Amino acid sequence: MTASVVAADSPTLLDVRRVANLLGCSTRHVWTLRDAGKMPAPVKLGALIRWRRADLDQWIDAGLPDCRQVGGSRR
Repeated sequence: MTASVVAADSPTLLDVRRVANLLGCSTRHVWTLRDAGKMPAPVKLGALIRWRRADLDQWIDAGLPDCRQVGGSRR
């Protein structure tokens, strides 16, 4: 089964705990990946930080490539 198969009750925006669960790592590691630009950029909703499930699924399906953009800005 690939990561792009999403259950109907799965949320579109994921918090850090759900991202860590999806990746099989700790929440601290998710923050480290985010800070290093090695995963899709999150969405800020006020003080909340969430990741788009579709962005994470594409990233996982692509083999977890480094998401840093040299000379450009992230979303």
